[in-house]
Amino acid sequence: MRLSPALLAAALLAAAAGAACAAERRVAPGEALQPLVDAAAAGDVLRLEAGRHAGPVRISRSLSLVGEPGAVLAGPGRGTVVEVDAPDVRIEGLEITGSGRDLPAMDSAVLLQQSAVRAEVKGNRLRDNLFGVYVHGARDSNVQDNLIEGRNEVRTSEAGDGISVWNAPGARIVGNTVRGGRDGVLSRISRDNVFERNSFSNLRFAIHYMHTQDSRVVGNRSRGNHVGWAMMYSDRVEIRDNVSDDDRDHGLLLNTTNDSTIVGNVVRRSRDKCVFVYNASHNVLRDNWFEGCPIGIHFTAGSERNALSGNAFVANRLQVKYVGTRFVDWAHDGRGNYWSDNPAYDLNGDGIADRPYRPNDVMDQLLWTLPGAKALVNSPAVQMVRWAQARFPALYPGGVIDSAPLMRPERVPPGRGPS
Repeated sequence: MRLSPALLAAALLAAAAGAACAAERRVAPGEALQPLVDAAAAGDVLRLEAGRHAGPVRISRSLSLVGEPGAVLAGPGRGTVVEVDAPDVRIEGLEITGSGRDLPAMDSAVLLQQSAVRAEVKGNRLRDNLFGVYVHGARDSNVQDNLIEGRNEVRTSEAGDGISVWNAPGARIVGNTVRGGRDGVLSRISRDNVFERNSFSNLRFAIHYMHTQDSRVVGNRSRGNHVGWAMMYSDRVEIRDNVSDDDRDHGLLLNTTNDSTIVGNVVRRSRDKCVFVYNASHNVLRDNWFEGCPIGIHFTAGSERNALSGNAFVANRLQVKYVGTRFVDWAHDGRGNYWSDNPAYDLNGDGIADRPYRPNDVMDQLLWTLPGAKALVNSPAVQMVRWAQARFPALYPGGVIDSAPLMRPERVPPGRGPS
């Protein structure tokens, strides 16, 4: 439908009038902030000057709360410091501190209620709060480029998350740095979210999904957390180009997570497993790098019909732990994975080893089910069984086989040569 010139002119005049009505108000330290918020018109900007400003504040209209360098908005140590229940609110450039410690009450530096659609929380420093940003149903909100420092003096069960997302379709969590607290990002019962280019350290889980669908975890970094990327009871998740270094348990956990794509990730030096797959099916793991873990990848509890190809398993003490009796081929369309401990040869030079690779044998499975049998691992009987299996492959039990192992990794992380 085409607008007549008169209607178009009227629309432009209305927009101009709205912009003209929007005002910017400077707020000096010590001025009462809540009356200024209540008196503001839609589109107004309240600019907090450098210094300490007393919270809490509740924003019930569409406005911007912007801090100049050195502006601190401090709560009284109870409740939430900034609560937003209006659409199109922007909170930017502030240091926000001093929330309460009540977990059921969701005490936060910034709490975005369900009505706070399209909220933007950008470029803030949030410290000494229970939760950093709690996105409680605020659709299409954007939490970007914030520094969030949680509380480490309390037990994990008493700590809040850096960013918590509950039932907030379309929310974007981008470019944040989260240190300390419980989880870096906790997403529950949500969908169509993006978690991109965030950095996490000194947490339980860097990113924790619970019942989250159709979302993306892209280009994030986890270091020194218990688990990097913990995906639980979630479907159709894209996990791409993330890095986990020195996480204490696992780099990646897939627990009852299905129909997902895990591509181009790097996991190095986790203290337990690079990847733990528990009751997760119909996933694609492709072109990932798993290095320097006690166990490269652990599959258990009915994790079936997953496709693995192009991955590099480098210098893990045990490359694969597969608890199951079925034969599973970890090659797809004639392309398998790279195994640093595979003494392979390639006579025709096609980049595919001329013999299949089997990471485990019957003795491995015996030791997984009967750990006490480790005392016999170097006995003549065990060595005879392994010798026989190597020469008569039909003696191998069910388990993982790579029918087309790669001679070299196809994708190497920057600064890392192949092993």
